[in-house]
Amino acid sequence: MNDHTLNLEPLWMPFTANRQFKAEPRLLESAEGMYYRSMDGREILDGTAGLWCVNAGHSRQEITTAVSEQIAKLDYAPPFQMGHPQPFRLAEKLTEISPPGLDHVFFTNSGSESVDTALKIALAYQQARGLGRKQRLIGREKGYHGVGFGGISVGGLANNRKAFGNGLAGTAHLSHTLLKQNAFSRGQPDDGAEIADQFEELIALNDAGTIAAVIIEPVAGSAGVLVPPKGYLERIREICTRHDILLILDEVITAYGRVGAPFAATKFGVTPDIITTAKGLTNGALPMGAVFVSDEIHSAFMQGPENVIELFHGYTYSGHPVAAAAGLAAMEIYASDDLFQRADDISGYFEEAVHSLANCRHVIDIRNFGLMAAVELTPRENAPGTRGYDVFNSCFFEQNILVRVTADVIALSPPLIIEKRQIDEIIEKLGSAIDQVE
Repeated sequence: MNDHTLNLEPLWMPFTANRQFKAEPRLLESAEGMYYRSMDGREILDGTAGLWCVNAGHSRQEITTAVSEQIAKLDYAPPFQMGHPQPFRLAEKLTEISPPGLDHVFFTNSGSESVDTALKIALAYQQARGLGRKQRLIGREKGYHGVGFGGISVGGLANNRKAFGNGLAGTAHLSHTLLKQNAFSRGQPDDGAEIADQFEELIALNDAGTIAAVIIEPVAGSAGVLVPPKGYLERIREICTRHDILLILDEVITAYGRVGAPFAATKFGVTPDIITTAKGLTNGALPMGAVFVSDEIHSAFMQGPENVIELFHGYTYSGHPVAAAAGLAAMEIYASDDLFQRADDISGYFEEAVHSLANCRHVIDIRNFGLMAAVELTPRENAPGTRGYDVFNSCFFEQNILVRVTADVIALSPPLIIEKRQIDEIIEKLGSAIDQVE
């Protein structure tokens, strides 16, 4: 229902079919805990943590208080050649939970900025150590790495690339890991680790001496929760080490508890050279991202005259005081409520519930890891994406639950505070929506 006092036309909405939305808008007005409230007064159970980001639940008073106090005390301070305490405090907190050896943090304002920052650091690092030929960046099919020119160049989603020209020169892509024989796998599939060996072929074709870094999502989120086969990430890490290529794990979605650990790198036991994060960093309360880099990479820049800027890169709002306050409060909540462990503890129940949808009409695959899941539907002939959208719409307007849709894939990523009864409700209502859609 549209609030007739609200003029929808001036806003060009992101990643949205604008004309379709404005004909039948889905408008949220408030939120608390596990629930949104729509503008027509309905309570909507959040099955997506907003957009993979509200890990601790909505409207946490701790974050509200921290942000209010900070903006009253210091609303903004320049981050270039100046500083203020909050980002230093937050960086220290973050490195307490980061994988060993990733002890330096560069702040950004989004996942897209985190990715472009990581790619630039990778290229600059190779130059700093005298390997300027290493300029090639490797991504993966079906990968999503934000919407900067660097991110879409290494990304592997066609619709995010095809309208924007050639992108960065010299990028190449590994194959994705979505294999038909792994349909309905629970957690990590058993088959497919050998796909990583394709990296060796790509290296042979392009020469390891020209490749700066490879970037992959440990669990691909936006493409529809693509879980790595057992052993796959370990092989990618080993190949990178052997050929002196940096490994960047894009954890914009998976960091801060989504997989039942602080980072997917922690969960899988694979330590990269760089990690990109955002989303759950502030519990979605304010825009902020963080890039973690290894001690070796950081040290390579800390050479030469001390009065010279080591990295000519940054943002006006890097380490913004109010965003940093939100980040500090979020980290305290994650720790005090033990939410990373809680997500791990409830993930088995979540897995069983999601896979109970296997017998619903049109369902051709279910994938899950941690508190992430995808239910893939058979596309309609000559109308791909419409079945998924109809399920998504039915969930919002008729079932009062929020899910995410990408083409004909329905994704779930609830806040880590979710209770078993709320999992049951989401699954029951999603199943009903799937069965009712023609």
